[in-house]
Amino acid sequence: MKHDLHASPDRITRRKLSDQVFDRLREMIASRELPPGAPMPSERDLMERFGVGRPAVREALQHMQTMGLITISHGERSRVNELSAGSVLERVDDVARMLLSSEPEQLEHLKQARRMFECGLVRVAAENATAQDVRDLRELVGEQRARIGDPEAFVTADMTFHSRIAQISANPILVATSQSMLRWLFQYHGVLLHWSGREKITLHEHDDIVDLIAARDADGAVAAMQAHLDRSNPLYLHANAINRAD
Repeated sequence: MKHDLHASPDRITRRKLSDQVFDRLREMIASRELPPGAPMPSERDLMERFGVGRPAVREALQHMQTMGLITISHGERSRVNELSAGSVLERVDDVARMLLSSEPEQLEHLKQARRMFECGLVRVAAENATAQDVRDLRELVGEQRARIGDPEAFVTADMTFHSRIAQISANPILVATSQSMLRWLFQYHGVLLHWSGREKITLHEHDDIVDLIAARDADGAVAAMQAHLDRSNPLYLHANAINRAD
C-alpha cells in the first residue's frame, strides 16, 4: 500500500513566528517569571531575546491582549493582568450574548443550566450560611423591594441577591459562573419586568428562600429555588419573543 506522506502524524508543520513568541510569553506568565502587575519587556528586548523581528513580537502581544493576558497602553509599558475566574468569564460575555441573539434556542439550554446550578448553590448556602450571610440576604431583599417601579434597578437588585447566595459557597469559580449566567439573561429579564407586574411575587419567593436558608432546610431551599426559577422561565420565553419581534 502506498504511504501518504501528507497524512503522516510525524509530518513537521512550520508555525508562525508570532505564535511561537506568544507561547514563550505565556509560559513566562504561567511560571511567574512575569507575575501579575509586572511590566512586559520592551519590544526591542523581546526581539533580541527570541531572535525575531518586530512584526512577530507585536502580533504576539496583540494576541495576548485579546486573550486578556496583558493590557497594552499607549505611552506606557504593557502590563501583565491579574487573572481570575471572573475576568476570564467576562471576556466571553459579548460572544455569549451574540449566541443567544442569533440562536434563541440556546436560551433554553442556559435556563436549564442555571436551574441546576442555582439549586446546587442554594443547597450549599442552606448548609453553610452564617448569621451575617442571612442578614445580608434579608437586606438585599429589602433593597430590591425599594426598587419596585424602577425595572432596571429591580433587575440589578435581583442579580445581586442571587450572586450573594453564590458567594456563600466561598468558591470564586462558582461565584463568577453565577454572575456570568445572570448577565447573559439580563437582556431578556429587563424587558419582561416592564409588563410582568410580578415583582411582589418575586420578593415573596426571595423571602421564602432566605427563611429556608436561615433554617438550614437545604431540601426546602432547593424546592423553593426550583419553584422560583420554574415560574420565571416562561417569562424569559415571552421576553425573548419580544426581543426578536423588535
